[in-house]
Amino acid sequence: KSNFSKEQNEQLNGVINFLKYHPQNPSKGTIILTNEKLTWAGSVRQHPKPTVIIHSDSLDGSLKSLKLDIKSSFVEKYATQNVIGYVEGKNSDSTIVFIAHYDHLGMLGPDATFNGANDNASGTAMLLSLAKNYSENKPNYNTVFIAFGAEELGLIGSKYFTENPLFPLSEIKFLMNFDLAGTGDEGIQVVNGSVYRDKFDELVQINDELDLLSNVKIRGTACNSDHCMFDQQDVPGFYIYTLGGIQAYHDVYDRPETLPLTEFEDYFKLIIEFIDQLK
Repeated sequence: KSNFSKEQNEQLNGVINFLKYHPQNPSKGTIILTNEKLTWAGSVRQHPKPTVIIHSDSLDGSLKSLKLDIKSSFVEKYATQNVIGYVEGKNSDSTIVFIAHYDHLGMLGPDATFNGANDNASGTAMLLSLAKNYSENKPNYNTVFIAFGAEELGLIGSKYFTENPLFPLSEIKFLMNFDLAGTGDEGIQVVNGSVYRDKFDELVQINDELDLLSNVKIRGTACNSDHCMFDQQDVPGFYIYTLGGIQAYHDVYDRPETLPLTEFEDYFKLIIEFIDQLK
């Protein structure tokens, strides 16, 4: 796919989606060979026919047939929850909101465990570190900490919260989403940085003055994590993720023992200074 044009990729994806999702697909199942990194993701629907994706490096070219024994089940109703904390601030006219999703993919059968150390135990750790800090040091504004469930299934936890808020979303002065906080060798990426350029410039200035992270990169909007549901309600905020380091993502290699937490402490200091100086 990487050697194809945009139009060719669109055509290929159309064929793949037909094979994966269309009930009139005449085949018994679909086998897709790829040279791209294998990842797994959750789904809120069941495919009508099984689809197996195999990395081409695992085949020697002599394969003539393939026999698979796959057992799967679809859970129509699955209970999960959001976990919310609150610290009263010196000023109660506005609210700062910190968010991170605590769910991941779990297990794919008995032999494949997706621990989700970087995605997103690291972001949850940042959320808890901030909660501890502000429980001991009274914040300038009311501060809410939300650990969302079911992010990996399509931002379900944050969607529910924004549709059923516990306080008016208009009270949110600024929101920060932490998803992938465990590296930082190459700095951080700030989604919505170009949307709230004045706040991004303040973040960069603080980072430069304190000599914390090697780079603070700007990015536009991206509906790729829980902040998106708040973006759609015009709530100002950033989604920040760390750059560099391990490349494990949505696979069995995203483990706590290999997560470096390279710049976790300096990243934490940057967030504290940014929020404490927020006007």
